[in-house]
Amino acid sequence: MKLKGRNKVSPDFSMSSMTDIVFLLLIFFMLTANSPNALDLLLPKAKGKSTNTQNVSVSIDKNLQYFVNNQKINGAYIEIELKKALKGQEKPTIILRAEESVAIKEAVNVMDIANRNNYKVILAVRPN
Repeated sequence: MKLKGRNKVSPDFSMSSMTDIVFLLLIFFMLTANSPNALDLLLPKAKGKSTNTQNVSVSIDKNLQYFVNNQKINGAYIEIELKKALKGQEKPTIILRAEESVAIKEAVNVMDIANRNNYKVILAVRPN
């Protein structure tokens, strides 16, 4: 009488559940890892919260290069670019990101342009 064992252990390992988990983690990290600022600016510190109502972003780096919505522009044409970007907006708002080492007159220049055109200006800062 010959008896065969019915319970054999399979040496194969199913990787389908592991790949599902890896793809879910990949999708999760791709969705949660957003970079709102492509420019690496060192902003001044301040207390308080900032609002998320943004129509146009104006950034000034330490080399006095101007960026409108992360596109480099000539500082002489900033008013023209702002008018183009804010054309047709009901409540035009500018987020001004001036690096800590930038002279205040550069930020005031952008604020003056906003004042002449009735744009609202929000100065971006780092949380304290």
